[in-house]
Amino acid sequence: MMLVGLFSAKDKQVEAKLDLLAASVEARGGRVVGRQIQRRGISRGGASKMTSPFSRRTLLSSGKAHEVADACRSAAVAMAVFVNPLTDHQRTVLSDLFGCPVVSGDDLA
Repeated sequence: MMLVGLFSAKDKQVEAKLDLLAASVEARGGRVVGRQIQRRGISRGGASKMTSPFSRRTLLSSGKAHEVADACRSAAVAMAVFVNPLTDHQRTVLSDLFGCPVVSGDDLA
């Protein structure tokens, strides 16, 4: 499985959050083969956009979404698990793009 997350540039707990998600995946018999992180930094728009998604369709920027899709295909992952909550529409769009089912860590709970 591929772990994926969108994080604020100010978030200091990124690795801890990914480790917790990896433990949850492994407790259910999954094997984590990679981690993909998109950081939302302070740039145009300022701090008010730090926790906002890049895209309502994919949560990630288009470049990062394609990068994750390539990584999922090359590793032949069975599923991608997002740290972030996802809408049903985002799950559908990302599943089509990644070529595997996409779920949120909340779905594993």
